[in-house]
Amino acid sequence: MGEMIRVGMADLNVCKAPDAITTLGLGSCVGVVLFDPETKIAGMVHVMLPDSTKIRQNQNAAKFADTGIALLIEKMMEKGAGRSRLVAKMAGGAQMFAFSSNNDMLRIGERNVEAAKEKLNEFRIRILAEDTGLNYGRTIEFYPENGELLIKAVGKEPKTI
Repeated sequence: MGEMIRVGMADLNVCKAPDAITTLGLGSCVGVVLFDPETKIAGMVHVMLPDSTKIRQNQNAAKFADTGIALLIEKMMEKGAGRSRLVAKMAGGAQMFAFSSNNDMLRIGERNVEAAKEKLNEFRIRILAEDTGLNYGRTIEFYPENGELLIKAVGKEPKTI
């Protein structure tokens, strides 16, 4: 087992097996993992918001689904990942407030998941598995050695997708 690479909020990073990659505290945020099974190169982005075009002062590309996923692909290819081999897993996008609402501003988790799926579809990257929605936060760890995404949540059994 190698090193555990950390990804902060509105951040991204890339690793190669035997290293693994993690992000903590996904509430309405979405953790998108891209993986090249042949080279065992993985990348993770911790997306906070769905769309960079709706926000002024948006210099941090990793903060948004649209720009973060594109930048992650670029960084992975620089490390030797094959664009056509990339597959995805994702987790997060919870509805962290107890009430439901039609107000888009309160549906951030759902909108983050939708935006991430749209961007992955645009890049023709297949989503192998996801653990999204519901009303609880998650911490995730991805292991490029075997392609497993471990999901931990307070009061729940850890699960692997």
